[in-house]
Amino acid sequence: MTSKLRAAALALILTWGWKRAAIALVAGALSALAMAPFNAWPVLFLTFPVAVWLIDGAGAGRWRGVPAAAMSGFWFGLGYFVPGLYWIGYAFLVDASTFAWLMPLAVLGLPAYLALFTAFGFALARVLWTRDASRVLALATCLTVAEWLRGHVLTGFPWNAFGYALSEPLALAQTASLIGLWGMTFLSISIFASPAVLIDGSSRGRKPWIAPATALSVLAAMLVFGAIRLTLQPTAMVANVKLRIMQPNLPQDARFNYAAKAEVMQKYLALSDRASGPQSTGVRDATILIWPESAFPFFLTREADAMAQIADLLPKGTVLITGSVRAPDLPPGARVTRAFNSIYVIDHDGSVLSVYDKLNLVPFGEFLPFQDLMEKLGFVQLTKVQGGFIPGTRRRAMAIPDAPHALPLICYEAIFPGHVAARDDRPGWIVNLTNDGWFGISTGPYQHLQQARLRAIEEGLPMVRAANTGISAVIDPSGRMVARLGLGVEGVLDAGLPAAIPPTIYARIGDIPAAVIVVLALIQVIRRRLARRNS
Repeated sequence: MTSKLRAAALALILTWGWKRAAIALVAGALSALAMAPFNAWPVLFLTFPVAVWLIDGAGAGRWRGVPAAAMSGFWFGLGYFVPGLYWIGYAFLVDASTFAWLMPLAVLGLPAYLALFTAFGFALARVLWTRDASRVLALATCLTVAEWLRGHVLTGFPWNAFGYALSEPLALAQTASLIGLWGMTFLSISIFASPAVLIDGSSRGRKPWIAPATALSVLAAMLVFGAIRLTLQPTAMVANVKLRIMQPNLPQDARFNYAAKAEVMQKYLALSDRASGPQSTGVRDATILIWPESAFPFFLTREADAMAQIADLLPKGTVLITGSVRAPDLPPGARVTRAFNSIYVIDHDGSVLSVYDKLNLVPFGEFLPFQDLMEKLGFVQLTKVQGGFIPGTRRRAMAIPDAPHALPLICYEAIFPGHVAARDDRPGWIVNLTNDGWFGISTGPYQHLQQARLRAIEEGLPMVRAANTGISAVIDPSGRMVARLGLGVEGVLDAGLPAAIPPTIYARIGDIPAAVIVVLALIQVIRRRLARRNS
């Protein structure tokens, strides 16, 4: 068996030209199966060793193989990101007459940009490459750094970071409470790439099986730790707090049509007060009613009749948390040209108790890079807000009457680890309003939910999601799904509010443990390189 594996790996290592690019592309594409909704992470035991062997073979190229490794990384990344992010193209079909021509650019252009980070990780790994098992650590270290950069450069886009492969089953995901997404990314790459060393010879006393055996031991330890943690932290509920999440499943074209104002409001009001069972009395059962992101095709607080309808809907003791575009403060009669993407907390009498403005805006969706220049050239972002949305100034917890303070996150703000909860203003729960209706019935909403759930585990805080077309969910601080409403379903979701647990290690010290792991691995790789040079 080992001889056949060695022969196959050697054939791959010696492959060059378009065949090499094709192998990297296919390996990357198969790796996308490790993400939601498939969660077929064992496939990475096949694809990540291919990445190691591609970098092994790059050494035959010029400049110590760095350019060849970078090209392998680019094709691997392109193969990974195209099937993982194909659903972004759906957003360009919402207003097809305006944006459909841009769909191929989005489906291929964004993955090509993201693949540059994978190329950088492969190239950097080649600079540090060794001939023994420590080369797996070189790849894990460099690719983790590249993934971290992907999550931060130019506003960042850490979607489908490799660490999410270890978020299923739930017991595996518990390690995120210690080391966060970037630590999980390092472990994913290290564990799944480890079988690559089985082709190494056993000369000089080396035992190639030690690396994969160690990787499996780490995986088993993660499962045991997670199982114990889940057993010791059962779901507890906050007393006297009842949630009702309204999922309207509203077509995206209707949501931004002012002419549909009355229809949209009527649907929201009727659905919010719908009985969910024989004992249900509708919205009167809830203390907190939650509507999704950008719920109205108009400025909510500028429409007195809409605010009055909300006040009539809410019984005393019930508040509404809802998304809405918000006009900036302007002189009377001034034309509104830009807006905030916001969350309102509205009391039963129609008064606004609190407002949060989204900080992390979506490039090309809510703003354009070099906005003024791009608009002069005729470009417009998907939401068609002239001048782009205005970013908020700070993230803070919102006071909710008779409930713990809530940390508001709008749409993809939930995918950024470490930017969720302020250390000095810890909330009692996270409320995530989103509109994934842009992306239809696709894998995108499942991936979004997966990433939001990992934020709950990292921070030790419950996550409550209200999504226009799904997937709405109530998630406890250990990542358990207390309740959920599926994709493409209209309805309401009634549930209690899970109680927060004490701050996790990650919530206390952030990415420091992950950084320590990466630095220690880097030291080991450098030590092995120096030992080889001296010998």
